[in-house]
Amino acid sequence: MKISLKKKILDKNEECALQNKAFFADNNTFCVNVISSPGSGKTTILSRTVGDLKDRLRIGVVEGDIRTDTDAKKIRSAGAAAVQIETKGTCHLSAEQVTGALGAIGAADLDIVFIENVGNLVCPSAFDLGEQARTVVLSLPEGDDKPIKYPGTFAKADVLLINKMDLVDFVDFDLDRVINHVRTLKPDIQIFQVSAKTGEGLQAWYDWLTKKADAKQPKDD
Repeated sequence: MKISLKKKILDKNEECALQNKAFFADNNTFCVNVISSPGSGKTTILSRTVGDLKDRLRIGVVEGDIRTDTDAKKIRSAGAAAVQIETKGTCHLSAEQVTGALGAIGAADLDIVFIENVGNLVCPSAFDLGEQARTVVLSLPEGDDKPIKYPGTFAKADVLLINKMDLVDFVDFDLDRVINHVRTLKPDIQIFQVSAKTGEGLQAWYDWLTKKADAKQPKDD
């Protein structure tokens, strides 16, 4: 019997993802996998989220990029622990890579762990990292056709952040088209219209995160 290489990779990833799920459950840590195209503003959103919530929640970030630790430095500057994973060409993070990063950010003592995946809307959606929620960031300059072109990614999302709303009067973007199409893919998805630059709409995102983190059992001080 032949087993495809893809199946072997996914099976191995699933094993590690289950270990990560157990880790987050055992330590009452809420984990969010953040997926988007390059340039959507997900690092800026996470940096602002860290800065605004760091006095309320203990947050750590696992950063995934093909090269450089630029994003991890931004997160640390905002006030959270961060570890950079350089995939050196691979277009997504794996659950095994995340497992290795959790100790470096002290994830067992955190309320929220964000995993900022490698920037694209294809590969990351196929790999479970053990997260409890998946967030997709879509920015206005990318265009309103992305949910149609990448339905699998949006169908698996729990949250959609429509970013760069400060540009709504300057780019051709049909907001209703996006919202309606995404809701056909995932009727119960949470959709927040935000601007990481101005702060518009971010409080609703923060409220959602805080509610999820508070739903976990309190950690010992």
